[in-house]
Amino acid sequence: MENVNDYYFDGLYKEIWRALIPDDLTTKEADFIYQQFSLNPQSHVLDLMCGYGRHAIALAQKGVKVTAVDNLQAYISELETKSIAEKLPIEAVCANVLTYTPTKEFDFVMCMGNSLNFFPPEQTQQILYNIAQGLKSGAVLYINSWSLAETVIPSFIANAWSEVDGVKLLTECKYLFHPTRIESNTIMITKDGREEHKKAVDYIFTVGEMEAMLNKAGFEMEDIYSIPGRKKFALGDKRAYIIARKK
Repeated sequence: MENVNDYYFDGLYKEIWRALIPDDLTTKEADFIYQQFSLNPQSHVLDLMCGYGRHAIALAQKGVKVTAVDNLQAYISELETKSIAEKLPIEAVCANVLTYTPTKEFDFVMCMGNSLNFFPPEQTQQILYNIAQGLKSGAVLYINSWSLAETVIPSFIANAWSEVDGVKLLTECKYLFHPTRIESNTIMITKDGREEHKKAVDYIFTVGEMEAMLNKAGFEMEDIYSIPGRKKFALGDKRAYIIARKK
């Protein structure tokens, strides 16, 4: 099934997204994951909706075996090239996350970069169910989101503009219901006047709704942080890191 966000990360935004995420953030997130969940070279990790593979690469450089899945072939091809060049233990898979079902049991699954919020409730529930089928009992699902209701409602802005690597971004957002979501229309303008128009949809779940979906899929939510391992998530925090364990 087609998702509007499938086309958001091609074109200009493919590189804008890379520029928006500081390398230091990726390093801190990967270090926390590796240490907190006792990963090692015998661990098998699934990086779902991996993008250009920033977490997959960081963990693989520590010797962890990673299966990295994304729907965008350009990202997967880039990741394959890098993993071969550096001889990293990464299996890169181009697949539709809605129909992807793990073919092995994993010790740990991560879904980073707000990716799980690209899907409406029924599809999110199906993804969580599919993930659960590929996790060992007691294994961890780790979700990074900045579209929980407790995050976006206190700071919702309808119109914004920014500039990233010389590209101007003009964004108009609408907070809509049935299902609850934010629809964003962005115009990207390069220095030479070239324009790209992109629409994105982020579905909004409360912490309680997310916990209910996790429970239904066979997980138990253990904790939520805004700074992994240091600060518990609170109303208005910009990021959430959800730790759930398969029952």
